[in-house]
Amino acid sequence: MASLTEDVEQELSATAQQVLGKLWSHQLFQSKWDTGAFIIFLAFLGVVALLLLVVCIHCCCCGCCQSRSSRSRKKHSVGFDNLALEP
Repeated sequence: MASLTEDVEQELSATAQQVLGKLWSHQLFQSKWDTGAFIIFLAFLGVVALLLLVVCIHCCCCGCCQSRSSRSRKKHSVGFDNLALEP
């Protein structure tokens, strides 16, 4: 069991050294594809954050909790009711 924990420690140490080495060398990405994928990921996170902000603004400013009760009421329909469709 002790050798297993030592192996895990050595792997974690090696991984940490690789990450720190990349940070110190200022080469976080190895290719243009890595940079492009990271930019697309950041754009996705930005869109998600923007949508969450819009939802929060809508709920806080528009009072969505009060508008639900008015939507549940049936509005006055225009035209004839098709009674054959009702059970």
